[in-house]
Amino acid sequence: MNAERNKKHILVAPLDWGLGHTTRCIPIIYELLKQDAHVVAAGNQVQLRLLKEEFPQISYQHLDGYNVHYAARRNRFVLNMLQQVPAIVKAIRSENKWLRKTVMQHAIDGVISDNRFGLYHKDIPTVFITHQLRIKNPLGSRMENLSQRINYRWIRRFSRCWVPDYPEAPGLAGDLSHPESMPAIPVEYLGPLSRMQPLAAEGVKETVLILLSGPEPQRSVFETIVCRQLQSLKKAAILVRGLPDGGGPSLPALGTTLVYNHLPAQMLNQLMSNAAYVVCRSGYSSVMDLQAVGAKPILVPTPGQTEQEYLAVLLHSQNRAVISSQEAFDLEGLLEKAGQLNDALPLSSNGTALTQAVGHFLSNCGLSAPE
Repeated sequence: MNAERNKKHILVAPLDWGLGHTTRCIPIIYELLKQDAHVVAAGNQVQLRLLKEEFPQISYQHLDGYNVHYAARRNRFVLNMLQQVPAIVKAIRSENKWLRKTVMQHAIDGVISDNRFGLYHKDIPTVFITHQLRIKNPLGSRMENLSQRINYRWIRRFSRCWVPDYPEAPGLAGDLSHPESMPAIPVEYLGPLSRMQPLAAEGVKETVLILLSGPEPQRSVFETIVCRQLQSLKKAAILVRGLPDGGGPSLPALGTTLVYNHLPAQMLNQLMSNAAYVVCRSGYSSVMDLQAVGAKPILVPTPGQTEQEYLAVLLHSQNRAVISSQEAFDLEGLLEKAGQLNDALPLSSNGTALTQAVGHFLSNCGLSAPE
């Protein structure tokens, strides 16, 4: 019998809300392969292109995303998100129907879903990955309580919940990952998940590395602000535009600044390790990457995204990051402030929790073919 058919077939599917959900699945896929599973990754075209660079040997399936888009103005963020709820619920139901069909067609033994609420199944083990057990809400604690109840109602349809943070509060995500009440299914803390590794710097740390990311139109809005200020910056800088598909509008002349649309993980890892400071969004996957390499960050939350604003303030309170709103972004001034940051050494993490969680999950998955 074919050796691949005797392996446990595991579907891994990250949310398409920015590429952070996709990149933090990379350590999980490596661990699944290490423990001799056959991995099937699912996502949209951009997600799969990124994963194929890292894992040419695994299988892939197209799965439409939620296609969430942001408002161009901060004061429209909440209304904009509420208007998209019906489309998101429709996408959740569609992906659940897709999953039932895919499990039958590809003999899937287990599912690992990063924040995709529809990928639960009554007949096989399913894991839901999230760092947001409590979802921050700009409308106050009552709405946070309501959103948490709704969140838990979806999460409890899964077999287990994995949280990519340290088990001891506050961890990296504070109240987001360490709420007062927990879901009614087993919860395991994996430690931070990052594809980045601590690397020795190549030369003196002098470069400013600017990483653009996230959904449009805010990625482009921030790019315009950054490029305007890079034209007069006297320091060496590198700009990574966050465009894995290429394209995007042409940029003005930026002096000596090096510009990349997208970079493979290994090169990005080295640039983050070389940089004196890293300017980026404060999405949680970015926070985990910064922690992994010991970077000193300048964080600019996506306007209106309460989670990113909370994470930025949390790190600023620990003197581990300089923060700014997008509207008040002043690169020269922020670089001066960043010189006062505490040394941001990587926190210890030996990966044991991830190894154990994956092993336990695989032990509960039936063989994809009879012995």
